[in-house]
Amino acid sequence: MVTICVDAMGGDSGYEVVLEGIAEALEEDSQLSVLVAGPDNIIAPFCDSHERAMPLVCTEVIEMGEHPATAVRSKKESTIVRGCVSVRHGDADGFFSAGSTGAILVAASLNVGRIKGVKRPALATAIPGATGRKTVMLDMGANADVSNDAIVQFAHMGRAYSKVALGVGAPNVALLSNGEEESKGSEMALDYHRSLKEASDGWFVGNAEGTDLLAGRYDVIVCDGYTGNVAVKTIEGTAKFIVGRVKDATAASKRSAAGALLLKPALKSVAAELSGDEYGGAVLLGLKAPVIIGHGATSALAVKNGALVCARAVRENLVGKIADAVQVAE
Repeated sequence: MVTICVDAMGGDSGYEVVLEGIAEALEEDSQLSVLVAGPDNIIAPFCDSHERAMPLVCTEVIEMGEHPATAVRSKKESTIVRGCVSVRHGDADGFFSAGSTGAILVAASLNVGRIKGVKRPALATAIPGATGRKTVMLDMGANADVSNDAIVQFAHMGRAYSKVALGVGAPNVALLSNGEEESKGSEMALDYHRSLKEASDGWFVGNAEGTDLLAGRYDVIVCDGYTGNVAVKTIEGTAKFIVGRVKDATAASKRSAAGALLLKPALKSVAAELSGDEYGGAVLLGLKAPVIIGHGATSALAVKNGALVCARAVRENLVGKIADAVQVAE
């Protein structure tokens, strides 16, 4: 039996959505138990009515707008801090929350701890590709400034996650830059390129451009957290813009509305791919246990899949594989 702690108060959609997702995860995985973190009046009735759901009563919640480090230090009884502590104490094997990314990063780093040898944890997620091939992208925002050694570690951690989450046998890695040529990029990007090339025994295949993010050409794309966060939010913003414009266009005439009705299933499928709900969110790689961070406007599907993916990472020993990859890299 694998136990995952889920933050019932994480996200903007309300605890009802989170509890619905937990219930769906428990129904789908008979070998899963969930430690539900939240106020007693919210989680106790849910746990009483669901087998394999156990309460972790918390009296505080870290809000999205709070300073992460300050909130983690001052709110020891918050769902995020208590959830991470439950992993450290062995009460849970992994943690899922759609709460404040910064607070989760701080709390997890302090309480779950980094794998020996890991310089920086990194946020990674699988993004869809035009070819049907999914690409693991990291770092998505955990580290704005990254050393050459850390970017090489990101590559190894991303490859390990690609093997576990996507089943890729020998993942290749590309560096996000402003051109495919080896000579392209800032001084920092050129340094990253040299370090990756020196560390590779064939898995590093050179630079990837922004147009490659959704092309499905690579198994793993690495970059610093500043670049990755800007890139991912650009994708999200573009997707919202296109959906909004399509809605406006369909409202312009009955003919357009009829066409939109026919396209609706296809558009919903594309939106679902871009939402990240299939994997529940981004995984914080480099820690001693799986920690998955859902996006703020999370859905019941994302919560369900976040818990299931977290459990899968435990069963397939993602942490051990990352530790092995980091040790080999040294």
